[in-house]
Amino acid sequence: MTGPTQPGAGRPPGGSPFGDAAAEMANETEVEAPLEGASAPADPTADSQLESEPEAQLAGTGEDEPADDGGAVEQGATTDEQLIERTADLQRLQAEFLNYKRRVDRDRGLIAENATYKVLQPIVEVLDTIDRAREHGELEGGFKSVADQLERVVTGLGLTKFGAPGDAFDPTIHEALSHIGEDPDVAVTTAKVIAKSGYTINDRVVRAAQVLVVDPATPTA
Repeated sequence: MTGPTQPGAGRPPGGSPFGDAAAEMANETEVEAPLEGASAPADPTADSQLESEPEAQLAGTGEDEPADDGGAVEQGATTDEQLIERTADLQRLQAEFLNYKRRVDRDRGLIAENATYKVLQPIVEVLDTIDRAREHGELEGGFKSVADQLERVVTGLGLTKFGAPGDAFDPTIHEALSHIGEDPDVAVTTAKVIAKSGYTINDRVVRAAQVLVVDPATPTA
């Protein structure tokens, strides 16, 4: 009669009690490697993914839904607003340029007028001397030609002579040197005698006319 089998019976001496169990587990879990050239087993989830992709693509295109053109409308409105703003900027710049050009032209004319004024102002005294010589009959020959030429030149530069006996007295252009009585022939204060003629340049008084004036006669009671 045989006795009970002892643990580790038939095991070579020195062997590990876990060695055989590990070997058996390795044999049971070993998977054969696929042969070269053989196709891998089909993944059952792949077909479902392929079937669902066309539907997702169709859903993404939004063919069944109306196209949303809100962005285009908003972009168009923005473009119109920018056009209006740029047009307003151009109009403002044009107005500023025109105003600047007017100021430059006005200043240029004023500078030229001031220069002419400064040059001609001393000449009016020479013209007074010519007038007195002419009144006394002393302006003859070559002196008369020079005087006439000088008067033409200053007239061409804008110097205008004014003041004549009988003009109504105007304090803005006349300087009354004296009152010489009353005159029943005048209705207002009048320049009776012109001591010195007045001169203007473009309506600017260079010198007021110096005059002797008469007043209208006082009505008797």
